[in-house]
Amino acid sequence: MQTFIISLMNKGLGYFGIAFLIALENVFPPIPSEVILTLGGFMTSYTKMTLIGVIVFSTIGSLVGALILYYLGYLLNERRLKKLINSKFGKILCLKESDVDRAISWFDIRGNRTVFFCRFIPVIRSLISIPAGITKMNIKAFLLFTTLGSLIWNSVLVILGRILGNKWELIVKFIKDYSIVCGVILSTLLIIGIVVFIKKRKNEKE
Repeated sequence: MQTFIISLMNKGLGYFGIAFLIALENVFPPIPSEVILTLGGFMTSYTKMTLIGVIVFSTIGSLVGALILYYLGYLLNERRLKKLINSKFGKILCLKESDVDRAISWFDIRGNRTVFFCRFIPVIRSLISIPAGITKMNIKAFLLFTTLGSLIWNSVLVILGRILGNKWELIVKFIKDYSIVCGVILSTLLIIGIVVFIKKRKNEKE
């Protein structure tokens, strides 16, 4: 995937190519944004592209991708989610409609900062748009905090790519290690959360 991205960008796709790749990365998280952004930063040293231009268009791409996932979540909506929970799948996971209500209530209160801070976590930075859509998070707030979070993430990687020049791949390696650490932490928290949830459900049944 990395080789393909590098090959594609070296064909001179310019700003719109970067915006397209970043939008695609948001919809398909396995595509490495760190490769696109750091290489984009490096390319400003030998092409007509500027740092500001790469940052602006990559952020536009982030917004487009985030909106696609937001509206996918919006189409799923609360009613369909509860219908899924009332199915055999929901019963296997010991889920109830009240769990959906609590999750939505939680997101209503903490949605803004959740969307903002999740923009700095690989993979999660894309997927967080789906629950934002499901809970029908205020679209203006969603766009604001998505823009702010994406702008910071994109700016840091683009600028580092420019500073490191042809050693930009060092940042890619660092982000991969960072992704692994984030993955381990999130997986651990998820497992703990599931265990606590199951125990709570058992106690309620008793």
